[in-house]
Amino acid sequence: MNTDEPRWLDDEEQQTWLAMVSMLVRFPAALDAQLQRDANISHFEYQVLAGLSMAPECTLRMSDLADFAEASLSRLSHTAKRLEGKGWITRTPDPTDGRFTLATLTDAGLDKVTATAPGHVAEVRRLLIDSLTKAQSKQLREISRRVNDAMGPRPDYPSVRTA
Repeated sequence: MNTDEPRWLDDEEQQTWLAMVSMLVRFPAALDAQLQRDANISHFEYQVLAGLSMAPECTLRMSDLADFAEASLSRLSHTAKRLEGKGWITRTPDPTDGRFTLATLTDAGLDKVTATAPGHVAEVRRLLIDSLTKAQSKQLREISRRVNDAMGPRPDYPSVRTA
C-alpha cells in the first residue's frame, strides 16, 4: 500500500491549472468556429492544407504531415480522404519508398488555403497575439516548449524520421 501523500495543488497552482484547462478547451473551439463560419472547414482541415502549402512543391509524406498537424495517421487518413473528395489534395505512393504515401496540395487546395488564411490569422491575432505583450508572447512560447518537452514525443509517432 502506498502511503505517500499526493502533492496537492495550492490555491495559486490550482488557479493556474484551471485557467489553462479553460483556454485549452475554448481556444481550439473558437478557431474551429471561425473557420467553419467563414470557410466551411475545420481547424484540423486547415492545418493539413496549411502544412502542405508550406512544404516544398506543396507535398509531404503523410507521416510528416501527421507530425505537423499533431495527429495520428488514422485521423489524417480520414481527413485526407475528405480533402481529396473536395479536390484539394491528392495522395500517391512515394516514388522513392513505396511504403510511404505522399500528400500534395492541388491548385484548388492552394486557392482554398490562400483564401482562408487571412481570416484565420486575423482570429489568431485577435484571440492570442494582440492579447499579449511581446514579453508575454515570448514567455508563452517558452512555457509551451517546456510543457511539450515534459510530455516527450508523441507516443504514436517516432520523434526521429528519415526523409
